[in-house]
Amino acid sequence: MFKKLGEDIAAIMARDPAAKSRIEVVLCYPGFHALLLHRLANAAWRRQWYLLGRFLSHVGRVLTGIEIHPGATIGRRFFVDHGMGVVIGETAQVGDDVTLYQGVTLGGTSLHQGKRHPTLEDGVIVGSGAQVLGPLTVGRGARVGANAVVLKDVAPGVTVVGIPAQVAISRAKQQDSDFCAYGTSVDMPDPVARALDGLLGEVAALKTRLAELEGAHTPPPAKNGHTHVASRDGN
Repeated sequence: MFKKLGEDIAAIMARDPAAKSRIEVVLCYPGFHALLLHRLANAAWRRQWYLLGRFLSHVGRVLTGIEIHPGATIGRRFFVDHGMGVVIGETAQVGDDVTLYQGVTLGGTSLHQGKRHPTLEDGVIVGSGAQVLGPLTVGRGARVGANAVVLKDVAPGVTVVGIPAQVAISRAKQQDSDFCAYGTSVDMPDPVARALDGLLGEVAALKTRLAELEGAHTPPPAKNGHTHVASRDGN
């Protein structure tokens, strides 16, 4: 357990440039405190000491603002940055080297007793305010942008944004070694702007085509400046 906690402290130091020392992490980082209490709560939960597990989880929530159900499975080198408002459900499974930011929810969408919360594979980053809902899987090294709502599986190595979440950066354009704070990067394309640009391009093409059709059907001017009007009997 102490080895895992040492790895957790080192992971925070590596991912947060504001961390100045290991003792600062131990004393001042609510994400570390929540993780420490979760390790204890989870150990009690696995021994079927359910009340003790829930009590320790509740203490962690009161002290840190981070709610991790004692039944959730959390991997090594887990980091919750800032952390206020994070909720991780009972059947959630979080792999190694995962980073969450404030306001993230790993929630369930059903009332049955089985697997109903997400699985986050190794190296996933979830930006602030994102909601990952249901028994879906976010693949290894994927990024979830801030305020995204994820309702279906996310492929490994991609970045998703929006409501509902859609792929913004493919695996081919994203380096696994890059750490994207809040699950985004400065050069990430705006999917809304991209969609609007596409619509504007289509409107421009339609206007050009309409002008061509109107020009093709314009009748030639009549001689002497008069236009011939057919009579009702066709003469």
